[in-house]
Amino acid sequence: QVQLVESGGGLVQPGGSLRLSCAASGVIFSAYPMGWYRQAPGKQRELVAYITSGGRTNHADSVKGRFTISRDNALNTVYLQMNSLKPEDTALYYCYADVARRYWGKGTLVNVSS
Repeated sequence: QVQLVESGGGLVQPGGSLRLSCAASGVIFSAYPMGWYRQAPGKQRELVAYITSGGRTNHADSVKGRFTISRDNALNTVYLQMNSLKPEDTALYYCYADVARRYWGKGTLVNVSS
């Protein structure tokens, strides 16, 4: 069974940085695309970034130049490095993996506030 567990969220001041991690189990991690979505209060879930099995990445325009997705296949982990955080980045961040169907983690909360 595929399981995804996110970590690394928390409270950070505007301009600060966080690194989110998503640890996968139950799957040959390196074979599948993975990514991050976020959902802010009262808003729809939006795609933040994804990374293919070959390492190709794509980032939403709202985070380009500030966030970077990466993966470590040896550790079965995908990361989201978030720099220059803004209050509008406050959201619950979810990791996903496309393995026949889409699997989701339970999310980790990022709160950007002074």
